[in-house]
Amino acid sequence: MYIHKEGYRLLLSTLAIFVAITVLMVVLTDHLNFFNWLLIVLMFGFWLALASFFRIPKRVFTEDPTRLISPADGTICTVEQTFEKEYLNSECLMVSVFMYGTDVHVNRYPIDGLVEYVKYHKGNYFVASYPKSSLMNERTSIGMLLDNGQRILIRQVAGVMARRIVCYAREGERVKQNQELGFIKFGSRVDLYLPLGTEIDVALEDVVRNGITPIARMDKSKDN
Repeated sequence: MYIHKEGYRLLLSTLAIFVAITVLMVVLTDHLNFFNWLLIVLMFGFWLALASFFRIPKRVFTEDPTRLISPADGTICTVEQTFEKEYLNSECLMVSVFMYGTDVHVNRYPIDGLVEYVKYHKGNYFVASYPKSSLMNERTSIGMLLDNGQRILIRQVAGVMARRIVCYAREGERVKQNQELGFIKFGSRVDLYLPLGTEIDVALEDVVRNGITPIARMDKSKDN
């Protein structure tokens, strides 16, 4: 396990502040009392909890060009048909992964392909499990052209706690399955918009892991 680069600055600055407070208590107090020790324990307990948000565990990734692999850790909160008007402009299947605060927060590309479209949208910070959050919350949309000619849309959606979406996608870039797509700080959700007829491998409330859990089977014979 290691700490993701997105956490370096926050963790170092927070640790410096907590160490400074601890040193000041030692210097200004004849002896540390129960409440001083309690504050120290709480501060560094909070720091460890904060560090856990940026943890990246070692994993053996699932590599399968015929399947979409989960782009995020979390729980399947939506599997439904909907109309996607930003990139696909068609009826499609929507599969959403809700990321809890205790989940790993890195996002990965579910399959090989070409990034054709990237757009950031300002928005609100409603609870990410709310159905309309995909269209009302802060979000980043990434459109991909797959090797089989199909197109999919990946959407990173902010939530109540998630106040920053980090997206590494660049238009015109060719990406690989399980390559890092971005990071959503402090949990939220990731939506996948897939062609109608796609065979879905998951159901509501299933727990999935980024880079490991198959989400859907992509038919190599289909055209866009």
